[in-house]
Amino acid sequence: MPDRAPQPVDRQLPTEEARDLISLVRDIAQREIAPKAAEEEDAGRFPREVFTLLSESGLLGLPYGSEYGGGDQPYEVYLQVLEELAAARLTVGLGVSVHTLASYALAAYGSKEQRVEHLPDMLGGGLLGAYCLSEPSSGSDAASLRTKAVRDGDDWVLNGTKAWITHGGVADFYTVMARTGEEGPRGITAFLVPGDAEGLGSAAPERKMGMKGSPTAQVHFDGVRVPDERRLGEEGQGFAIALSALDSGRLGIAACAIGLARAALDEAVAYATGRRQFGRPIADFQGLRFMLADMATQVEAGRALYLAAARLRDAGRPFAKQAAMAKLHCTDTAMKVTTDAVQILGGYGYTADFPAERYMREAKVLQIVEGTNQIQRMVIARHLAGPETR
Repeated sequence: MPDRAPQPVDRQLPTEEARDLISLVRDIAQREIAPKAAEEEDAGRFPREVFTLLSESGLLGLPYGSEYGGGDQPYEVYLQVLEELAAARLTVGLGVSVHTLASYALAAYGSKEQRVEHLPDMLGGGLLGAYCLSEPSSGSDAASLRTKAVRDGDDWVLNGTKAWITHGGVADFYTVMARTGEEGPRGITAFLVPGDAEGLGSAAPERKMGMKGSPTAQVHFDGVRVPDERRLGEEGQGFAIALSALDSGRLGIAACAIGLARAALDEAVAYATGRRQFGRPIADFQGLRFMLADMATQVEAGRALYLAAARLRDAGRPFAKQAAMAKLHCTDTAMKVTTDAVQILGGYGYTADFPAERYMREAKVLQIVEGTNQIQRMVIARHLAGPETR
């Protein structure tokens, strides 16, 4: 059974341009993405042509400046675009979020010359990015990363392995955090590495329980030479850049989670109103009606939370705590709503003939990526009570 098109959301958008943008995205999602989502996820096929289309449509650089090929859109609008894309196929919504994350270091910390040279192709020239922070032995403890960059004249030579890299092996550029100095966060520097650099390779994609169409792989750096003009920010500033990027990236994950939850809710409502038992639709039974009501409430609450954080960001105010809250709540909501959708569909929900089981498998990873939900709770608690005492 093909995936159902997501139902339109009654959105509050700041401009007519934003409303037109959402309409464009919804049209692309329903026409080009959703119809092939189930088949391609089952086959493990990465939809590179979709990202090319999104780039040509100006949708890969929405929150960045138009002087570099971006869309000049506030996060309040950009995140709702992500939600629409994720509701059609999480691989696509999450892929756009990761590309935006990979572009952040250059856009926010690169020099004028670096931005002029690289950003237009990254934002609208068909390129696709990846973000390289995690390693096999440093996930949540990212400051302990071991990939090294050693200065050699006007170049840096990178050696090491990054792990759990979305778009690993298919990206055109990698934003890489590598150790250039002392142990800990102060010894880390950011680099912009082209995907075809000599000595850069990737392992076979990980075999995952969900999002099989999105390649996640280790990326290896074996004597990769990177000119100093591709260093982003100052030496030793890389970890601060990484954390700043993740604050915004967590909002992207939150929006994708609500898109996925919304798709599961749509599926559950359609099934409950169409399935008849005991002579009437199962949606007539109070137990299911209350489940649907709770699911819808959680989706709306999640959207309100990520938009509140986005509006703080757009206003130039601190938003790290709210970003962690949004990531935590929205991804937990996605897991709960998709699980309930499977339950409402009963035996059919457990089969691949309906998308509910895929939504449930995909939701799990959102509680893990870009800081596990346990890490989000630590971030929130530090804002409330200060650092942990030792």
